[in-house]
Amino acid sequence: MAILVTGGAGYIGSHMVLHLADAGENVVVLDNLTTGFSWLVDHRVKLVEGNVADAELVSKIIAENEIDSIIHFAGSIIVPESVENPLKYYKNNTANTRDLIAAAVAGGVKHFIFSSTAAVYGMVGLEPVAEDAILSPVSPYGRSKLMSEWMLADVAAAHPITYGVLRYFNVAGADPQMRSGQSTAGATHLIKVAVQTALGHRETMSVFGDDYPTPDGTCVRDYIHVADLVAAHGLLLGHLRDGGESTTVNCGYGRGFSVDEVISTVKSVTGIDFPVEHGPRRPGDPASIVAGADRIKALGWVPKHDDLAGIVEMAYKWEKYLDTRNDRPSIL
Repeated sequence: MAILVTGGAGYIGSHMVLHLADAGENVVVLDNLTTGFSWLVDHRVKLVEGNVADAELVSKIIAENEIDSIIHFAGSIIVPESVENPLKYYKNNTANTRDLIAAAVAGGVKHFIFSSTAAVYGMVGLEPVAEDAILSPVSPYGRSKLMSEWMLADVAAAHPITYGVLRYFNVAGADPQMRSGQSTAGATHLIKVAVQTALGHRETMSVFGDDYPTPDGTCVRDYIHVADLVAAHGLLLGHLRDGGESTTVNCGYGRGFSVDEVISTVKSVTGIDFPVEHGPRRPGDPASIVAGADRIKALGWVPKHDDLAGIVEMAYKWEKYLDTRNDRPSIL
């Protein structure tokens, strides 16, 4: 039996592959390499280049590799882009997921793990948000993910498949062994952008909104280390394999940091000052969103990297590694 990881050449997916391969699992990666990199895929696993919406290809992978579980990362993730191009997000995140689920059901896949987002909650308060909170996404990105959550629940009620949904908060950092990290040159993740600015890859960085109802006026987010995030996936897969019921869990630490606090931490860790520009708010950005993570902790999840400075340090080390690998990319 094997596990199919879609989007396994991307940032989070490649870390999931490392986690599974380290645990001795048989893994197949399916990625169209639009935003992923083949060199990020661990040598111990099989990489197939293709699209999750290609039913014939997915069915072939499931049959030939005896896939019993799918962990689905492939999709689009940029909130402002989803506002500008919603059809792209409903295609990549909803329609393609529907086709993948259909192939999974037809192929007798037993378990399906889905990469969702805290954006399904929409505009919430400063307190941690639990999984049973009202779901009211304000962006096409959040709505496209929520639709996929609904599809999974309906399919699991009609077919012999169990699922796990993980709602991510803000993922950051890099593999502690420096085998993978956020490698997309134009990535919009705050910590990635900040360390790139510290290294001179960007002339300046922007803060979008400083008039939010938060302590310093900038957005507050819950930053989770990517290694802790993929460990939560592995734990949830084990729960399903052991006969556990389908479930939805938040993935965060339950503590938030503002944009300005993160930037200050990057400057402190790197020892480099860099220019920061404050601009207007972006559409679809809630003032604060912090995870209520009791449900995943009840399954036995114990974070190992709950330290903002440590997360920043690993992200910074990875960016410097990319300087060497890519012969120092020019300013974006």
